[in-house]
Amino acid sequence: MSLKVSSHSLREKRLKLRGEKKKMHLKKTLVYFFLILISVAMVMPLVWMFSSAFKFRAEIFSYPPTLFAKNPTLSSFFSLFDQYPFDRNLFNSFFISASYTALALFFCSLAAFGFAKYQFPGRDYLFLLLLGTLIVPFHVTMIPLYVFYRKIGWINKFWGLIFPGMANAFGIFFMRQYLIKIPDDFLDSARIDGCSEFKIFLGIILPIARPALTGLGIIFFMGSWNNFLWPLIILKSREMLTAVVAIRQLQGVLRVPYDLIMAASALTVIPLIILFLVLQKQFIAGITKGAIKG
Repeated sequence: MSLKVSSHSLREKRLKLRGEKKKMHLKKTLVYFFLILISVAMVMPLVWMFSSAFKFRAEIFSYPPTLFAKNPTLSSFFSLFDQYPFDRNLFNSFFISASYTALALFFCSLAAFGFAKYQFPGRDYLFLLLLGTLIVPFHVTMIPLYVFYRKIGWINKFWGLIFPGMANAFGIFFMRQYLIKIPDDFLDSARIDGCSEFKIFLGIILPIARPALTGLGIIFFMGSWNNFLWPLIILKSREMLTAVVAIRQLQGVLRVPYDLIMAASALTVIPLIILFLVLQKQFIAGITKGAIKG
């Protein structure tokens, strides 16, 4: 009798486990289904933009609309480079973004090294004051900054786009949260060996913080590349414009060349996609290991 009861209970447990597994599979299926729908909804505008870059202007406005070009053409790209200095605009964006990213990573990590590994009077209050600057919108400082740059002759110059925010509070905070977890024993042993503080920073801190630097570098590069308002204000000549601002200048008074705008947008997005695909593993590692503990 006891054997029958135990076998019956085992069957019930197995049935329950099977039911729970079916529920879990159903939940996962629903979650994946909704994630796929959201992904398709987010990717479709990008696909349509790339497809429209290879269409004639008449086909862009054809009804019913076509997702892919019926007769692919490169005429939009040729017209873009013939009528506008867009190759120079792309170079401007790359030079500004790369220069800003390199300098911002250096100065933000240097300041974060000081806040994370040195004890000095008022350190915590100074760090809180630094974080307080995050709530100040850029629009508040935009006009004084423009007046200052006009007096020193940085209007229509790349320096006016590289230097603002070169040591920003977000980057310092991000790097400090990563560097604070590095054991002090590494630094003490380097000091015993006779390394200077700057050599410790270059030879020990930066190599260890490479995942965080990669993640923050992608954020800085994409932010500088996509920056629109400040370059629109400070850059004047067509040859000095960044790619994002140059796309806005493509719009005419009587006609909007959507074929050229789609081609320029596709060329502007491609470097960011390549950058993220190449460094996505380091980016994810830097984000997950970076600003978690503080």
